[in-house]
Amino acid sequence: MADIKIQPLADRVVVEPAPAEEKTSGGIIIPDTAKEKPQRGTVVAVGTGTKDQPMTVKVGDQVLYGKYAGTELSFEGKDYLIMRESDILAIV
Repeated sequence: MADIKIQPLADRVVVEPAPAEEKTSGGIIIPDTAKEKPQRGTVVAVGTGTKDQPMTVKVGDQVLYGKYAGTELSFEGKDYLIMRESDILAIV
């Protein structure tokens, strides 16, 4: 898990996306141009929540999120997504 120095504000979380699948279940190698954008990741930083809505997720949770959720950001050579907690669909 990453030790990230970003502190999200309010109800935002920083997620490290899982790597894209390299092979299908049948063993076929997927080229880079056909790889699906991952919809699963690990929470690496959590905001403090809002006064009306405390945070449900915590650092280390594996989460599922929408295909186009969040904003991509690159920090210290790694790619992350920052999104509102409401963009997270489930904790797995």
